[in-house]
Amino acid sequence: MARYLGPVCRLCRREGMKLYLKGERCHSEKCAIEKRNFVPGQHGKDRKAKLQGYGLQLREKQKVRRVYGILETQFRNTFEKAALAKGITGENLMSALERRLDSVIYRMGFGTSRSQARQVVRHGHIQVNGRKVNIPSFQVKPGDEVAVRETSKNNPTILAARDATAHAPAPNWIDVDRDGLKGRIQSVPKRDELVQIQLNEQLIVELYSK
Repeated sequence: MARYLGPVCRLCRREGMKLYLKGERCHSEKCAIEKRNFVPGQHGKDRKAKLQGYGLQLREKQKVRRVYGILETQFRNTFEKAALAKGITGENLMSALERRLDSVIYRMGFGTSRSQARQVVRHGHIQVNGRKVNIPSFQVKPGDEVAVRETSKNNPTILAARDATAHAPAPNWIDVDRDGLKGRIQSVPKRDELVQIQLNEQLIVELYSK
């Protein structure tokens, strides 16, 4: 599957804010935003033009794509499904992204970043309702039980991530048993329970509605 393989700290610098793409490093003084909070590139320090219209919409879309680590085609497909569903398109989009299995594992604290959580899922360490699922884009729904498989409960990566994220509470829509390495989806996430950075999904709706 195609995915971004470049330096992720450049992505945060391009958006001018922390996207929390490198786990615990983002909470330390080593974070690139703390050291070089300007656009990457030779003339990055000089690029201070104020964005308007299309530029704002594009940057918002790129920001959300980078937070969840998905490429354009998959993001566009997710948007089109959200547009067809009942309710507010922007909220449907964010809810669908948040209910991806890799994002759920990250929110449960079994990965220090979404990229690490995606790797945990890809390597077959996770089961949903007792069945192994290794597809990061798998959509969970209320009532689903998401758990680390019995054969993976001593996996050092998962245990280290659990300990490193002990300070971060799980969202209200997931009931997490950290000791049992499992959790149950309680409800569909509400807008104020989504990602920890400031986003305006309406700009994305406007961009794709042209």
